[in-house]
Amino acid sequence: MIMSKLSRMLLALAACLTLAALATPLWRIHLSAPQYPEGLGMEIHAGSVRGASENDLHSINSLNHYIGMKAIEPEEIAELRVIPWLIAGLAAAGFVAAAVGRRRLTIAWLVSFAVLGVVGMWDFRHWEFEYGHDLDYAHAIIKVPGMTYEPPLIGSKQLLNFTASSWPDIGTLLIGAAFLIAVASLFVGARRRAELRIAAPTPSPAPSPAPSRPTAPRERLA
Repeated sequence: MIMSKLSRMLLALAACLTLAALATPLWRIHLSAPQYPEGLGMEIHAGSVRGASENDLHSINSLNHYIGMKAIEPEEIAELRVIPWLIAGLAAAGFVAAAVGRRRLTIAWLVSFAVLGVVGMWDFRHWEFEYGHDLDYAHAIIKVPGMTYEPPLIGSKQLLNFTASSWPDIGTLLIGAAFLIAVASLFVGARRRAELRIAAPTPSPAPSPAPSRPTAPRERLA
């Protein structure tokens, strides 16, 4: 079933927003404590992890060393080499779906979109769990029995004297908006088709031919 022009434009916009997420941070983690009044921040991009300020990532790794956490080395995180290609491929598939304009193809794109989103969030949650629980107690300077340092997926959490906050950033908001716009493109197309069916005139039945009257028989001439 062919989608309307407006639906295809919305789908192309969704693909553009997905592609724009590559240039913006996807997630942000912030640490605040009395000794760090301005806080320390970490931005997670599709292909890198950066400090919110110039030396923030170095400072976070130094603090992690005290409690036995592994250093955050972006080049060693395998997902950062894959995520940019997944987002770019998803955006490209969205442009193809908009160009073809088939409703089934759009639905398949949305299903792939949702699956990648769920897998991505699960993987990020697993990454946080591994960093917060895989501690090197043998070389840790600060040892608190039973303590783990997993930051929250969303929200805030107290970790010793630090408050760790984790929130989606611009890139994730763009991806979320892209998904909603793509869903809206399906409903816009369905509503438009329904309006056209209602507005279409109902063909009137063809008039039935009038019955022919029987002709009187001619009188025989005498």
